[in-house]
Amino acid sequence: MSDMEKKTPASTDPEVVSTSMSETAIYVDEAAEKSYRRKIDTYILPFLSLMYLCNSVDRSNLSNAYTDGFATDMHFVGQEYSLLLLLFYIPNGFLDLPLNLLTKRYGARWILSSLCTLWGIMSLLQAAATNFAGMLVLRLFIGGLEAGFFAGTVFYLSLFYKRNELAFRIALYFGSAQIAAAFSGLLAFGVFQIESHIRGWQWLFIIEGSLTVVVGAVAFWWLPSTPSGCRWLTEAEKSVARARLLRDGSVEVDEKFNFKAAMSAFKGWRMWTYALISFTYAGAFSTTSSFLPQIVGRLGFSTVKTNLWTVAPNCVGVVVLLAVTWSSDHFRERTFHLTFALILPLVGMIILATINVLEQKGVAYFAMFLMAAGAYIPSCIVHSWHNSNTLNENSRAAMTGIYVGIGNLAGIMTSGSSPKPLRNVHIC
Repeated sequence: MSDMEKKTPASTDPEVVSTSMSETAIYVDEAAEKSYRRKIDTYILPFLSLMYLCNSVDRSNLSNAYTDGFATDMHFVGQEYSLLLLLFYIPNGFLDLPLNLLTKRYGARWILSSLCTLWGIMSLLQAAATNFAGMLVLRLFIGGLEAGFFAGTVFYLSLFYKRNELAFRIALYFGSAQIAAAFSGLLAFGVFQIESHIRGWQWLFIIEGSLTVVVGAVAFWWLPSTPSGCRWLTEAEKSVARARLLRDGSVEVDEKFNFKAAMSAFKGWRMWTYALISFTYAGAFSTTSSFLPQIVGRLGFSTVKTNLWTVAPNCVGVVVLLAVTWSSDHFRERTFHLTFALILPLVGMIILATINVLEQKGVAYFAMFLMAAGAYIPSCIVHSWHNSNTLNENSRAAMTGIYVGIGNLAGIMTSGSSPKPLRNVHIC
């Protein structure tokens, strides 16, 4: 057992908790630690999940709008719909790093809440767009504003949780992306039946964008920037928050922002290994999140049934996501869990590529369950993996920003595929 893992059971007084790496023994009051973890799980994690649900809904609602005649009403020609999906990922990939550094510099309370509010406004304004040019401008703004959110929240969670707690917590948070897909499908199912002079897809943008604006505004008040700034933690719990991260391997807690220290993260071969992993896993995620309603639609169902039938694969995907990440944290193992997660959507895509989906609808639908079951897991495992291996807070912020950005840029591969012929949906 290393010095950093030793406990000094001589006292349960929270004042004796060590907060410096120079200490040779760190004692953490178990009762205070359980109370701290319970409060973080109760106050922060559910609200971040709600914010990410809004993020995912506003990112992928074009897919639901498409099934309600969105492309026809907007008079798209050629590959303009695919361009909307593709160009979204350019600001979404390149702005992750700078926005994540801003999150480290100014705190999640200000940056994450501001991003959420602003992209919600842009999403709401999509209902007023009348042509490709107007929609493209709005989608570029949404892509840029959403860029720092996932990376920012992963880094933010690493300030509160230990390494063997992180993957499952990211999964609980990230699972809201799949819940969002199911929620968006159910919402679209209801909204598209509204009889009004306003089109169903416009109502979808209005409702979902308004929800995001409200959530973003509440986040200014709800989110603390660090554990030491939590108004609902006791002094004992704040001391425990520092001590348990130091005991878990962090060099320092509540580090001041240092750009040079952040950039030092990009030295060494490990950076390129994680970068390659981040680029390759994103294909399945982008395909599933962007095209699942269109894939279901190719089975010949009506608009209403198409959106309804996307719910079950995403719900099953949430269960598999939580099971695999819990196992990864419990056994403290990443490689084999990541490999298993990558195989599931690969098998699903191979099935869709090799069968006649109109003649074998059951098999095609089963393949969609495989895609949804595995597509979301790698994000949780990969980003908990490199965060666990980076002890410096500034470096963690930079590395999370660049790896998430690389994954978002990989979305260009799938978004460049036309959603019209099913055979093009699984190019990557």
